[in-house]
Amino acid sequence: MMNSGENTGIHRVEIPPPQPFFKSLKNTVKETLFPDDPLRQFKNQTPLRKFILGIQYFFPIFEWGSRYNFGFFKSDLIAGITIASLAIPQGISYAKLGNLPPILGLYSSFIPPLVYALMGSSRDLAVGTVAVGSLLMASMLGNEVNAAENPTLYLHLAFTATFFTGLFEVALGFFRLGFIVDFLSHATIVGFMGGAATVVILQQLKGILGLEHFTHATDVVSVLRSVFTQTHQWRWESAVLGFCFLFYLMLAKFLSQKRPKLFWISAMAPLTSVILGTTLVYITHAEKHGVAVIGELKKGLNPPSIMDLSFGSKYITTAIKTGIVTGVIALAEGIAVGRSFAMFKNYHIDGNKEMIAFGMMNIVGSCTSCYLTTGPFSRSAVNFNAGCKTAVSNIVMALAVMVTLLLLTPLFHFTPIVVLSSIIIAAMLGLIDYNAAIHLWHVDKFDFLVCMSAYIGVVFGNIEIGLVMAVGLSLLRVLLFVARPRTLVLGNIPNSMIYRNVEQYPNTNNVPGVLILDIGAPIYFTNSSYLRERISRWIDDEEDKLKSSGETTLQYVILDMGAVGNIDTSGISMFEEVKKNLDRRDLKLVLANPGAEVMKKLNKSKFIETLGQEWMFLTVGEAVEACNFMLHTCKPKSSEDGASQKWSNNV
Repeated sequence: MMNSGENTGIHRVEIPPPQPFFKSLKNTVKETLFPDDPLRQFKNQTPLRKFILGIQYFFPIFEWGSRYNFGFFKSDLIAGITIASLAIPQGISYAKLGNLPPILGLYSSFIPPLVYALMGSSRDLAVGTVAVGSLLMASMLGNEVNAAENPTLYLHLAFTATFFTGLFEVALGFFRLGFIVDFLSHATIVGFMGGAATVVILQQLKGILGLEHFTHATDVVSVLRSVFTQTHQWRWESAVLGFCFLFYLMLAKFLSQKRPKLFWISAMAPLTSVILGTTLVYITHAEKHGVAVIGELKKGLNPPSIMDLSFGSKYITTAIKTGIVTGVIALAEGIAVGRSFAMFKNYHIDGNKEMIAFGMMNIVGSCTSCYLTTGPFSRSAVNFNAGCKTAVSNIVMALAVMVTLLLLTPLFHFTPIVVLSSIIIAAMLGLIDYNAAIHLWHVDKFDFLVCMSAYIGVVFGNIEIGLVMAVGLSLLRVLLFVARPRTLVLGNIPNSMIYRNVEQYPNTNNVPGVLILDIGAPIYFTNSSYLRERISRWIDDEEDKLKSSGETTLQYVILDMGAVGNIDTSGISMFEEVKKNLDRRDLKLVLANPGAEVMKKLNKSKFIETLGQEWMFLTVGEAVEACNFMLHTCKPKSSEDGASQKWSNNV
């Protein structure tokens, strides 16, 4: 017989000391909103040093600027010029995609990159407009205002939506609410981006085929109906030109992928296409033969647009909704891209700081004739491959765009729309990541379902429907994880004190008379009823199995609480019901490895007194040892209470 807790190796489960309410609340808020402890660098610093660190926190350029050298500048200069060659044609193309004046694409590649260079923490992100955001804005605003019939109102609403995008992004970053963007799972983004890219490609059939009238709907059925009901208006000149340039762009992309050192071929291909297409139209006067051109682009830098923000418009709710939705998509893409390249170069970016930077560049942009901007993958990949060292590459790009605005905009007059459509199609084909979808199918069927629901919703419905379907399914999965947590039967790994899932480790041994269950999630009101029923069913199944095999009857139920990080009052009530149910069946409830938060609440609710602290153990192994001691030192029914008291005294 064992004489003491030290001799048996059994350790008492301690109840954590009580904490003042406000201290506990402070710790909870800190862990929720400040998991990275951003204020740690300010500790034990002089007021002047704190001020300098604060400036560097919000304007990282002052932190790395002191270490900047000529070698960095040479790399950033090459990278900046390279991404400018991509930004100029893409900017014009994406503005057209958003039903906005093409010049806005250049405006949006001038001011926002300068703001990001001051406030952004990524060295590799190249700022600019994006196709998906442009299409999303066109779709949501176009439902209320026709851009062709009322272009001024539409333009003002685009600026207003961009302002609310920036306000939303700054608020998320300032209040440390970046985790909200995490509800857009990887599967959701893959499906949504693929669907949006498909829709964008289909929309470009208007430019490729030279059609003047086209549906404003984005679903595939409406687009194809619009295309094939106008076969008599197809322009073969435009189609030939479009497919030739598309072939050239895809060939350049293929060569760059095969030979990474030739990345500049793919990066320069859009601008080369614009130059060749413009020259060809100018020489052949193709604009007189059905090839649509951009027309006149306004010369000069961004005019102020702060007075164009339509806060008093009857469409203000549409602008706010558009701003929030496009803001979430822009953040998801921009932060994901920034983190991806930061991982390659082994440095860290602060997601909340990035949100503030994105927000400020959109707020400033909305006041300077710019629309939605973020960090697009294609442009950032070119920036990374071009060897950029810091955000100065964005400044170089902005200066190159400034020169274009001041001197070169008249040269784009004869740029054919079909070339812009080819540039957009070539860029969008890279967003349809079928390999990622196949990977999701092999790894997680539910994630694949989420991905395909987003894709199908966007392609056959509209962008908003696809996004709502995907986010809804993702949230449903989160709720299922919480409401239906896994409960597993554990067995003993032979010749050890380790207990693992009997399905994962078929060679485990059952402990006679003991059922060990692992609860795999915190216990809340959402899952307490399910867990009560599931535990009862496990017990019924175990008793039926023991009766059929004629083995020792079940006497102890051990619950492994290692994964139960927290519990609420509904969970405590569930434990009380489970204990009463087990008492009626002459079974004993045993808890193993309860955490500090769980112990604190079980103690305050008096459940520990009800159960008996002698039936709470640090590990499953110690709980099994205690149960085995009881089984071997007493008869199952008559003397169990006396043996329990003896065990309690020994421990």
